[in-house]
Amino acid sequence: MTDREIVLMTDHSSTEGSRAALAAAVELLTGRPPVQVDARHFLTGGPGRTHVVDSEVRLEVPSEGLAVTPSAVLVYEVQPPERRRFEPFQRLLKRYGTVSLGTDADAWRAATDKNLTTARFALHGIPHMETVTLTRPSLDAAAAAFDRLGRDVWARPAVGTCGDDVMHITTYAQLFQALARYAESEQDWLISRDARNFNAAGQRHQFRVSVLDGRAVQACEHVQARPDAPCNEAQGAACTPMPVDDLPVDLCELAVAATKSVGLRFGGVDLAVENGGAVFEVNVHPMLGAAHPAESVAVPYVEAHLAML
Repeated sequence: MTDREIVLMTDHSSTEGSRAALAAAVELLTGRPPVQVDARHFLTGGPGRTHVVDSEVRLEVPSEGLAVTPSAVLVYEVQPPERRRFEPFQRLLKRYGTVSLGTDADAWRAATDKNLTTARFALHGIPHMETVTLTRPSLDAAAAAFDRLGRDVWARPAVGTCGDDVMHITTYAQLFQALARYAESEQDWLISRDARNFNAAGQRHQFRVSVLDGRAVQACEHVQARPDAPCNEAQGAACTPMPVDDLPVDLCELAVAATKSVGLRFGGVDLAVENGGAVFEVNVHPMLGAAHPAESVAVPYVEAHLAML
């Protein structure tokens, strides 16, 4: 294996398809496939090894016979629950100036932990649905927050993925079931006022706008036929890519502002046009599967790394 290769580092247990899209983009732009490395090797306690040689970080996975000094590291598909264990590796890459959009551990944390996300949104004036953080709340505390938000809320874990453990709650019985569920799994959670984001057909819908270096590069609409299910592709929502220019300018500007608020250069912003525009979250790694044209996100994402070489 030749040193100074472009490394594509992802969680190889992921099935969402982003890894294949990025690998194809690297080969398209450079004429060579990237060296693919499983990010799990470089979680704290993993078998991956790092060595600094002449102020450059060298990556090794002895069990796979891999040793490479990367020219750039493209990081993607690191699962939210594992990101804290990835932070020491990110900080090492950043310390030695490794070319990567994936080395800002603080920005990742601000986007991953929804308690921190909502705090950033509040600090920077990013419009979002009113939210209450619940950390091991009593029944009375949970009920008081539910009442305050109008008894029509969405509950979600502070750190989650793919819309798992996200619930629409409109009754006290549902609220107490959610409380028990989160307590059993020892998760902090939040409840947010329902955005009432329905389209003309009465279906839940929202937009995901991918932002790179202050510019919206892709948009898609998510439509969920089940009104009490998260408007997420992993939960069955349909995804329809659309030209960024078809979105209202102020919605694109809101996506850019939300990405900047959490400190990311790149992210996928979930937001609704209802309520004057409301941001739900900023995804560190928006899905780049078959429904997403490679030229709109994967190629610009790789180009941004090549431009830093």
